[in-house]
Amino acid sequence: MDRVLYIVNAAHEVNTYIPPHQHECYELVYYLNGLGTTNVGSRSYHFRSSSFALIPPNHKHDENHREDATILFVGFHSNHPNMENLQGVYEDDKDHTVLQILLRMKAEFTRKQDGFSELLNLQMSEITVHLIRLLSASGFQSPTEDRVQYVLNYMNEHYRHKLSVATLSEMSGYSYDRFRHLFKERFGSSPLRYLLLKRLDYAKSLLQHTQMHISEVSAAAGFVNDAQFCNMFKREVGLTPRAFRLSSH
Repeated sequence: MDRVLYIVNAAHEVNTYIPPHQHECYELVYYLNGLGTTNVGSRSYHFRSSSFALIPPNHKHDENHREDATILFVGFHSNHPNMENLQGVYEDDKDHTVLQILLRMKAEFTRKQDGFSELLNLQMSEITVHLIRLLSASGFQSPTEDRVQYVLNYMNEHYRHKLSVATLSEMSGYSYDRFRHLFKERFGSSPLRYLLLKRLDYAKSLLQHTQMHISEVSAAAGFVNDAQFCNMFKREVGLTPRAFRLSSH
């Protein structure tokens, strides 16, 4: 039978880095919300809301949080032979089955009624069997299986912020050059050009639908300064921002 050692809720602020460390037990770390990367052993993964890390005993791992995060994690011993081959970061299924069992465990641990430790162990065994089944099934996907798409999703949500190719490549787990190559091969443009076009599309929408000053549009769309914005806009659109606004009314 599996044996639960601890179950803990924790919160981490944006840019929190937890240095490499290891445990003598398994650890399952469920990300209730947040975004970031983690290294488990020699492999790099990214995590997001509703994903979880499964870390075997004596495997070094770290966490780099790019957003505020809330996590629920459990340490446990397991003698199930198939558990030895499981490690990494995975997505929970559509029913959030892993999370639901963890929440039941957390509630049982909080109440501490008679026999709670035995019930926790039984619930952990339920998770173990569930993981072994699902992680061997084709429908249970690790987010690292399409790391470039994940970075694209992040860019689509954060293109107005300051983003560097170095940061994006780190997030993907690929080298700088490999990430640029894979991104262009997949989406038809370099990461920087993709960001530029997203920012310009947003700027055009602001110019058409608001009365914001040109400098305000530039800042809101994520450009470094007004000069860069106007030069890039004229080069790509063929009109200055002011002329584009006039032509749209």
